[in-house]
Amino acid sequence: MEREIILKTSVDVAHIRRACRVAERVIRALAPYVRPGFTTRELDRLAERFLRENGAEPSLKGYRGFPACLCASVNNVAAHGVPTDTPLEEGDVVTLDITVNIDGWHGDAAWTFLAGGRSAPRADVGARRLLLGAWAASVAGIGAVAAGRCFGDVGAAIQEAAHRHGCAVVEDYVGHGIGQGMHEDPQVPNFGQPGTGGRIVAGMVFTIEPMVTLGSPGLAMAPDGWTLATSDGSLAAQFEHTVAVFRDRVEVLTFSGDLSAHLDFPPALP
Repeated sequence: MEREIILKTSVDVAHIRRACRVAERVIRALAPYVRPGFTTRELDRLAERFLRENGAEPSLKGYRGFPACLCASVNNVAAHGVPTDTPLEEGDVVTLDITVNIDGWHGDAAWTFLAGGRSAPRADVGARRLLLGAWAASVAGIGAVAAGRCFGDVGAAIQEAAHRHGCAVVEDYVGHGIGQGMHEDPQVPNFGQPGTGGRIVAGMVFTIEPMVTLGSPGLAMAPDGWTLATSDGSLAAQFEHTVAVFRDRVEVLTFSGDLSAHLDFPPALP
C-alpha cells in the first residue's frame, strides 16, 4: 500500500538541491579515477573523503548493513555493487551510485563510465551502445516529467528510448521520492503506458534512474545480499538524476549544466 506522498516546499527543495549538488561534485571528482588499475574500493574511499570535505555524510554507509558509501557496479552488475579490491580494466563499464546526506536531507545520483574513457581502445561497440541507451532512457524520462502528466508517461518514454537503442529495461527496480527520507513515495516505474499511473504534481521530488542491459532484464542476487547482476551475464548501465517538479517547470537537481545540450550522449566529466 502506497504511503502518503510528501510534497516539498521551495525551502525543502533548496535543502535537497544542496545535497544533490554535492552528489554531482563527488561524481565529477571521481571521474578521473575511473581508469585501469584503480579499484572500486579506492573509489569508495575517495568518495567518502570528498563527501566529508563538502560537509556531507554518506547516506548509504550502514544503511541496512551496506558496507560502503558508494555503490560501484562493474560490467554485468546492474545495481548495488559492493566496492572490491579488484583493479578495473580498460573498457570496463562502471556505474557509481551515491546518496548524500546534508543536515538530514538527501540527494541521489548515479553515472556510468567506461574505464579509460569512452574512446578507450578496448571499449567495445556494445558497451558504447549501452551507455547511449542508458543515457537516452534517463533523458527521455526526465523530459516526460511535468506537473499534470502521469508516471506512465515517464515509464513509456524511458522504455521507448532504451528499446530504440537495442537495450532492455530492468522492471523490478524503480525510481523513488526523496527528501528527509532516502526512499520515499512515489515509486517511479521505468516502464508503462502513456496516460496511466499516478498523477505528477508540483512539490514532488523524485529520482529518474532506469537500469538498462544489453541482454535479458532479469537480475540475480549475489551471496553478499546486495550485488545485483544480470542473469545472462550481459552488460548493464544506469544514469540517475533527482528532479524537482514545480507548477511550470522541472529542475534537474543533480546536473548543473544544460541537459538539453547533451541529449545524444552523456557529457564527459568533469
